[in-house]
Amino acid sequence: MTSDISDAMRNKTQQSFYRFHLPHLHLVSVFGDDWFALKAESFARFFGTPQFLIAQTVFVAIWMLVNIAGFTHFDIYPFILLNLAFSLQAAYAAPLILLAQTRQADRDKMNAIAAAEHRETLHRENEQRSATVAHQTAMLVDMLQQNTTLTETVKELTERVERLTREVHENICARRSGA
Repeated sequence: MTSDISDAMRNKTQQSFYRFHLPHLHLVSVFGDDWFALKAESFARFFGTPQFLIAQTVFVAIWMLVNIAGFTHFDIYPFILLNLAFSLQAAYAAPLILLAQTRQADRDKMNAIAAAEHRETLHRENEQRSATVAHQTAMLVDMLQQNTTLTETVKELTERVERLTREVHENICARRSGA
């Protein structure tokens, strides 16, 4: 059950991580995503691993020991055949590594473009929010001004009604006292 929850969370995280890359899915690598390009990239990635370096070192040590000890004489001391093998390996490894770097550069460029577009979108949304807040603040200030004006008008009318009431009261009292 825990693995199901963690798988669901991982999938949700991956989906949310790649949501900005969806507009760029139509773009393909310069070398394509065919079998050769993918295998070439995996070989190039393997050339830089510790396993490859250790295996190559062990192979060269065994090659040299076998030829120096005299078990075989197909590649004696200057190890010309070994040198040729290294040259051949370098001739194939260099283009594969360049291919992998180019493909990685394409991916990095797509990620940078997606990130830049996301930042621009966030900036536009932030500007829209700021404009909306400024507009709403102006409306609130206007409403407060209208409320203040209404309150002042109500006060003036109340004072006027009070004054008129006093005058009416004084007139009625004066008529009664004079009658």
